[in-house]
Amino acid sequence: MKSMTGYAYEESAEENYNLSVEIKSVNSRFLDLNINMPFFMSRLENRFKDKITNAILRGKVDIYLKIKEINQAMNVEVNTEAAISYAKAFNEVAKAIGDKTEVPLSLVIQQEGVILYQKEVDIEYYWSIFEKPFEKALSDFIIDREREGEVLKNDLLKNLSVIEKNYKIICEWQPKMENIFKENILNRFNEMLGDNVDINRVMSETASLLVKYTINEEIVRLNSHINALKKEIETNVAPGRKIDFICQEMNREINTIGSKNQLVEVGEAVIATKEALENLREQARNIE
Repeated sequence: MKSMTGYAYEESAEENYNLSVEIKSVNSRFLDLNINMPFFMSRLENRFKDKITNAILRGKVDIYLKIKEINQAMNVEVNTEAAISYAKAFNEVAKAIGDKTEVPLSLVIQQEGVILYQKEVDIEYYWSIFEKPFEKALSDFIIDREREGEVLKNDLLKNLSVIEKNYKIICEWQPKMENIFKENILNRFNEMLGDNVDINRVMSETASLLVKYTINEEIVRLNSHINALKKEIETNVAPGRKIDFICQEMNREINTIGSKNQLVEVGEAVIATKEALENLREQARNIE
């Protein structure tokens, strides 16, 4: 189990360059990947993406690749025609406004297209120097997410134990709830009819109320959801979405039990279960 939040940073320094790799992530419903790198390395973007998508399923992941080269191979060319055109234009403007100041060379060479820079790019060279630092940063990043994921898993299991505890309380009170229904109905008939109670009528009314208020089906489904939730937490490496779905189903069952309930003890168990479910759903949003 992994958290969707994580961070890692790796540096590498050699005689000709210093580079760094930074990876960080926050929660997201899907994998939202953003790679920031020097423009001349853009052809390598898919290679970095492949490594990320093979290791991460969900989260908003930002990657920063930076490099400072000590001895850069650079081709510099001068566009003399552009320089002459700019100088001529500047002189014509100066003449028109009566300014006899000579056009400075610095102004001319600052103009677009006069000095052309072309960096020599060996894309495989840049891949070779970034690959290992990137893989190390990615490994540390995954470890960081797993460490946080273990904390989240323990919290999920803690809340699950609360649900299981209150589930048992509800199960223990279920037959008592049915007996209380029967006693209440019998007492009402006795109050109204005295000794002329028709026991068959009592049984019929009791059966009708039990159909309306029994929670046996909800208990069965709730138990099934608890087992499914436990399996997801223990075995699924990326259970976030599934946990959230199961919690929705459990919440539906516990709400129904609460609406049928007539006992304080069951009501308290319902409230405690709903609180634990809300905590589970909140934590599920942090899990990959």
